[in-house]
Amino acid sequence: MKILTYNVNGIRAALKKDLLVFLERENPDVVCLQEIKADAAQIPVADFEALGYYCSWYSAKKKGYSGVAILSKTKPTNIVHGCGHPLFDDEGRILMATIDGVNIVSAYFPSGTTGDVRQEIKYQFLDYFYDFAHQLLKQNPKLVVCGDYNICHKAIDIHNPISNKDSSGFLPEERAWMDKWFESGFTDSFRCLNADAHHYTWWSYRANARANNKGWRIDYISTSPALEVKFSGILPVDNHSDHCASWCVID
Repeated sequence: MKILTYNVNGIRAALKKDLLVFLERENPDVVCLQEIKADAAQIPVADFEALGYYCSWYSAKKKGYSGVAILSKTKPTNIVHGCGHPLFDDEGRILMATIDGVNIVSAYFPSGTTGDVRQEIKYQFLDYFYDFAHQLLKQNPKLVVCGDYNICHKAIDIHNPISNKDSSGFLPEERAWMDKWFESGFTDSFRCLNADAHHYTWWSYRANARANNKGWRIDYISTSPALEVKFSGILPVDNHSDHCASWCVID
């Protein structure tokens, strides 16, 4: 199963930049999208269906904000909208689908970059989501958590760890949560097969950051111990967003 995750930073904008051509070329079995910023009624669903995808959407209540989606070549046997937390569900942050016996989550973790209030909400999300994901594991040992985690795990995952040591997304508390997450059994599907530096999934729009590859790796596909990662990669050349897509093949 080839799984691709992508924060598209507005699905309608990404479609204008040939997102469909990209998906047809990459031909993943499952696509997890984040920050779709649209309701299903605003999306040309038929265009995705023409590529062979069953489409599941979970939008935020606030228009033009957040939202996640899962597209799959196989029809899901179960779809769960939300995680049972009123705030995070209102923001459209979690969608799960069971596909070929594997529970696949598309998750959009909050950002804390706009101030202390949102940083605290981010910490609340991390605590809540950790327990939520491990409850899912008890139900089905085959679990994949795709998405924009809004955290760089290690110094190798950010272009300048020293100057960003006090920045949201690279704070000690956030990185400690990532340690806890992966130590609990999840595998970082990219890093387990790619040990070298300078691989990022997000770049600021400022200061020509993408062209200079001054980025952050904040998008992940985490896999549970019951699944084996065969291949994985990042696709920085394809530019539909300030993020790029990550993918893996699981067995």
